[in-house]
Amino acid sequence: MFLYILEYLSSINSNFQVFEYITLRAILSIITALMISLILGPYIINQFHINNMSEVIREDGPSSHMSKSGTPTMGGLLILSSLLISTIFWANLENKYILYLIFTTVSFALIGFLDDYKKLTKSKNGMPARNKIMLQLIVAGIIAYTMFTFMETTQERQLIIPFFKDIIIDLGIFFIPFVMLVIISTSNAVNLTDGLDGLAIMPVVLVSGALGIFAYLSGNINFSEYLLIPYIKDSGEITIFIGALVGSGLGFLWFNSYPAQVFMGDVGALSLGAAVGLVAIIVRQEIVLIIMGGIFVIEALSVIIQVLSFRYRKKRVFLMAPFHHHFEQKGWAEPKVVVRFWIISFILILIGLATLKLR
Repeated sequence: MFLYILEYLSSINSNFQVFEYITLRAILSIITALMISLILGPYIINQFHINNMSEVIREDGPSSHMSKSGTPTMGGLLILSSLLISTIFWANLENKYILYLIFTTVSFALIGFLDDYKKLTKSKNGMPARNKIMLQLIVAGIIAYTMFTFMETTQERQLIIPFFKDIIIDLGIFFIPFVMLVIISTSNAVNLTDGLDGLAIMPVVLVSGALGIFAYLSGNINFSEYLLIPYIKDSGEITIFIGALVGSGLGFLWFNSYPAQVFMGDVGALSLGAAVGLVAIIVRQEIVLIIMGGIFVIEALSVIIQVLSFRYRKKRVFLMAPFHHHFEQKGWAEPKVVVRFWIISFILILIGLATLKLR
């Protein structure tokens, strides 16, 4: 929105042309989202308290978590507000990738909101899993079909294998179910990770920032040719969205760090996971996402393994799932689990970024 005003001003005074640079607008989107989060945070958290929008603590979870009872949830609304305001302010709203990201993020946020609201008002278990997955399939299907329909080059549907520059798979029509799989799996993996104070939001910020580097490079034909990564026209603009996501995430972490003043809830976890998954799809780095988002992958796999093992062997592989609860049961303090998972996430991101040259 503000970009259009700046374009008009730059036609009058060339000094305003500096705001056309993606790098500057990305930095400004980070700062804008961060400031909005920090300013709105205390007010929104207070409103959550007034309206008794508190987290329902699972009785089958770690006993130490009972002290978290009464902590407001649905803090994802704070993230979403600052993310969208900053994106609308600094991004080019005529860019199709920005529109894809806004639609997907808001849609998954609505699904998460319905789930959180039901937990607070009707059932502590929230929306039935079948209904939630069905809604996710519908939204992911819409965005996948739209992306496939408005594709401009075959590069936009190719699967890139890291470290092997000559292995490129054209997904063709299978691009649609593949997109749905990536978005839904990433969304739910982030949701499963969101079990400790600050555990999910920092890896989301780190992975998003790294994908922002891929987006910027993929949107530049010279960089993409030099690094042997797909050139995706206009994809550089999503760096603005990612900047807003990073800023809003850091602002939320200010209130979500141990001991948390607010939890993000499904409204935040599902929407952020879907956004991260879609960014990876746009820049054709889905395999790299598995590497950089290894924490999310491990958390999701731990739940799958635990469920299957108990169902067929009547035995548990982990003391408790998701994986972070396993370490809590072993006696690790919550901050120690969180910080060590952050460190692992940072290392995995460095490995993911290394794929830019190791091809």
